[in-house]
Order: sequence, then C-alpha cells, then structure tokens
Amino acid sequence: MKKEGTHFKMVSYFYITIQFMASSFESYQKRRLITSYLSVTVSIALVLFVLGMFGLLALNTQKVANHFKEQIALTVYLKDSAKEIEITQLQKKLALADYTKSATFVSKQDAAEQHSEEIGENYMDFLGYNPLQNSIDVFLNAAYVDSESIQVISNELSAKNYVESVSYDRPLISLLNDNIRRISFWILVISGGFLVISILLINSSIRLAIYSKRMIIKTMQMVGATKRFIRRPFVWTHMQLGILGALLAIAGIVAMIEYVSRLFPQLDLKYDYPMLGMLFGSILLIGIVITAISTFFATQRYLNLKTDRLY
Repeated sequence: MKKEGTHFKMVSYFYITIQFMASSFESYQKRRLITSYLSVTVSIALVLFVLGMFGLLALNTQKVANHFKEQIALTVYLKDSAKEIEITQLQKKLALADYTKSATFVSKQDAAEQHSEEIGENYMDFLGYNPLQNSIDVFLNAAYVDSESIQVISNELSAKNYVESVSYDRPLISLLNDNIRRISFWILVISGGFLVISILLINSSIRLAIYSKRMIIKTMQMVGATKRFIRRPFVWTHMQLGILGALLAIAGIVAMIEYVSRLFPQLDLKYDYPMLGMLFGSILLIGIVITAISTFFATQRYLNLKTDRLY
C-alpha cells in the first residue's frame, strides 16, 4: 500500500509538472506572438506615418507656395498732386481686380511713422519735411505672382498720370518661382522613393514574422491542409495589423496637422477635407494592400519550400 501511495504521488507530481511546463510554454508562446504582432504593427505605423507626412507635404506644396507668393507686395507710389477722388477710385478698382488679393492705402504720414519705428528715431525732426509719398500696397493672388504678369500690371498702373512709380521685388519673385518648381519636383521624387522604401520595410517586417511560424506552416501542410486554408488566416491577421498600423499613423498625422495649423493658421490644413480624405484613404489602402501582398508571398514561399530546407 505504501508503494502504491508513493507511486501515485510520483505520478501526480509528474503530471502537475508536465501541466505547469505546458502552461508555461503556452504562456511563453502567447507573449512571443503578441510581441511579434506588436513589432509588426509599430513598424507599419511608423513607416506609414512618415509616408503620410511626405504625402501631406506633396499635396500642400502648392498651397504653401501660394501663401508665400501672396506675401509679396506691389507698391503703387502716388504723386503729391494726385486728388483724393483719384486715389479712392484707384484703390477700389484695384480691390475689385481679378489679380488682387488685397489693396491697402498707406498715407505718407503712416509710412513716416512706420519708418521711424523701424529705425528708432524720427528723421523728420532734422529733415524738416516728409520725403515719403502716399502709396497703395497691392497683394496679388498667387496665380499672378510671376515676372510677366506683374510686369503687365505694373505697366498698366504706371500709365496713369497721377501714379509716380510702381515698385516690386523682381529678383525675389524670380527666385521664389524657381525654388518652388525645384522643391516641388524633389518632393515628388522623394515621396515616390519613400513609397518604395515603405513597401520594402513593411515586406521585411512581415517576412520575419512569417519566418518564425514556418514550422507551423509546414506541419499544417504535412497533415493535409491546403495551401489556401493555411494561407488565409495569415493574410487576414496581417491585414488587420496593417489596418491598425494605418489607423495609428493617421492619428499621428492628425496630431501633426493640428500642431502645424496652430503655427500657420492661414494654411487651413485641417479644413481641407477632400485632401485629408484622399490622404487618409490612401494610407489605409496602402496599409491593407502591402500587408496582404507581402503576407501572401511570404507564406507561399514556405509552402513551396521543401521540409529539409526549413532549417
């Protein structure tokens, strides 16, 4: 009886030990699986976030360029003999012109005060008179901020007998337009290049995740499971990870847009709903398509691999 009792205790202890080891191994496998999924999701989210920021920059290049163009003023200097009614009519005509964003009359007294504030002293005290002229600052719509259009506008205004001269920064306009074209081109090139890099990085992350499950794939295949049956859950799981990564990337981009909008409210980034919808939809679609295709080919590779080459 004692031997039977001792034998029963040993069997019970051995069984409990086996259960504990099995439970520990299962817990380890779950942690490993969660870690794998988490790393893939974070990788996808980071890559899509950077890609989305480049996309946002590419889509808003023209808007940013237009903002800077519309900060350039064309100044119409008026003769002292100009009548008040002529000045008023000219200002109204300029305000209604297609090429005008805004037109502001600056009197010679206001110009003198602004100039005195800039240099820190009142130069009229020792000159004894105000050498400045009445003027109208014309800020043009971005479409008209190029050398040819401004020259036509300048000639038209200079032809008026009460206009002394028309002044604008011609070298700055030429430089701005050249740089905008150059920057737009390189942003498109870099965005395209980063799209390719994004595909490769996401593909690499998924291939590593599938590599860790190659034994499971081959075991399922050896017991008679079809390739489609084996492949389907892997593709679906990684598509879900792609969707989650895309949503995290979109959340990061929304936070960045909110931050930039506070710094530059005039750009109206967060209110351009069609552009944002296109950007976010593209990020979500890229997250789904790349993960699905990458998982399909990564799984297919191990399904076609011979058993002796798995190691």
